[in-house]
Amino acid sequence: MRMHVHMQLRPEAGEAAMVPDLPANPLSIELSLSHRRFWWQIDDEDEQPEQWHASADISPLDVCPDELRHVGDISLVIADLTKERNLLDSVVLGEWALEFIAETVIDPDEGKLHPELDKEISPGPARMVILRRVELVEAWRGHGLGAALIASALRILAPDARLGASRVSPLDFPCPGDRVAAELASVRAGAMLERVGFRRWNGVHVVDLRDPALLDARMEILDQWWPESDSGER
Repeated sequence: MRMHVHMQLRPEAGEAAMVPDLPANPLSIELSLSHRRFWWQIDDEDEQPEQWHASADISPLDVCPDELRHVGDISLVIADLTKERNLLDSVVLGEWALEFIAETVIDPDEGKLHPELDKEISPGPARMVILRRVELVEAWRGHGLGAALIASALRILAPDARLGASRVSPLDFPCPGDRVAAELASVRAGAMLERVGFRRWNGVHVVDLRDPALLDARMEILDQWWPESDSGER
């Protein structure tokens, strides 16, 4: 199964001045979301947490150097919160960070969100979206696109889940022999998540997928790149 989601809020040619150090207008970025699973996993009892990939790329209709059309990648997992399909039992998620998330947000006795967290998250399907990885091509870094694209991907998946979660740790940022650099990289990553509505809860970053902050995350880029009106107002 493959789903293409277009983020094309594209201005007419010549209407917006391009920031010199970006390869193309970021409003021309498309998100393509794909879900991978084995072909034989078609019965309910066979379902594992769903692995999703979001590829960010410049639309083929827009001007951009071919080698820079690929903007970045986001890796996500959608997991059920029910006891029958416990995240901890999945061989797909054999990473310590994901196990930590499961042990933190899921009440193992009830097979649902921890009661304290449950009170703070809007009603919705008993599922969560786990952000595993985000990586932008170097030429596209430093402009807030990572946070905006994460927020967009989570909002696209919001109808199928209640919350987003991520575990940010220095272990995710290999800096051989430089623990301080890894710590700083971890802090920066956490700050990026918090800018789009995540908050720390028991060592995990969580966000209500219906939080307006996920929608607001796009505004800084829209304000910068959206074409000006004739009156000079945005």
